Amino acid sequence: MNKISIIIPILNEVGVIHRLLLHLENSISKTIEYEIIVVDGGSTDGFQTEVQKHPKTAIVYANIGRAKQMNAGAQVATGNTLYFLHCDSFPPRDFDRFIDNEITKGNNAGCFRMKFDSQHPLLVISQWFTRINHISCRGGDQSLFISKEIFDEIGGYNENFTIYEDNEIISRLYAKNQFTVIPKTLITSARRYRQNGVTRLHYHFTMIHLKRRLGHSAESMLRYYKNNIT
Repeated sequence: MNKISIIIPILNEVGVIHRLLLHLENSISKTIEYEIIVVDGGSTDGFQTEVQKHPKTAIVYANIGRAKQMNAGAQVATGNTLYFLHCDSFPPRDFDRFIDNEITKGNNAGCFRMKFDSQHPLLVISQWFTRINHISCRGGDQSLFISKEIFDEIGGYNENFTIYEDNEIISRLYAKNQFTVIPKTLITSARRYRQNGVTRLHYHFTMIHLKRRLGHSAESMLRYYKNNIT
């Protein structure tokens, strides 16, 4: 019987995690067995109080870094399908059923289309491209589902990447022709764009993508991120 393990890495997200867990509980179809694993990277905000309101959710502790945290969640997961989700991204109703349908069809990895909770013209244009099944249109905020078998086969997330870890693993899945885009929409927060300025942040993300294509190291991309993005 299929089971989905929903893995959510967090760091000081007490103001967000309860809202996400409530959304998951209200949106999941409950026709497929599931578990929720919150992987903490060293929070000091007392998020545990919020998570304990949700009995289907377990807390795992790991070293800081989303790649390390998501690998730690995958290690304890008991599902045959892993679903990696950022804490400010909210999947569509019956998301588990849509994911399970793809896995059953043999599509072993993929994501949803994405919309921002903002009507800024640049973000509206950017989100339109998430419907296209091409590596250049991918990002971690769209979430990632992957069969446990394929995840183990490719070695999970590359822990050398403190940023860009989502794009890195997705690029390996595209290289194996193992990616699909479900034509349903996930809503994600534009809070980082609001903090940094939409045009400014979009420029810096484009530069990080370009650095990757030009062969820059994970350390070089992280240095650029720290110098330019709040």
